[in-house]
Amino acid sequence: VLPLQFLGNDTVGTLNITGQEKFDIIGLDSLLPQKKITLTIKPPKAAPKSVQLLLRIDTSIEVDYFLHGGILPFVLRDLLTAA
Repeated sequence: VLPLQFLGNDTVGTLNITGQEKFDIIGLDSLLPQKKITLTIKPPKAAPKSVQLLLRIDTSIEVDYFLHGGILPFVLRDLLTAA
């Protein structure tokens, strides 16, 4: 699960997100703490719109945890490679 946060006054309500949309997330090619990510919202019968989201991975170690599938797999891999 990638933790993302709306910025400013953007909410599910103000963006009229109903659950029928398709989404593209742009900017995941390199993860950095608190990076701004672009979300493109594609409603079924309206023009797409893009908004900025904040990546709520706040530290570089959290980036490592995420890339390893979570803190438990990260710790287990670390233990296994140290043995």
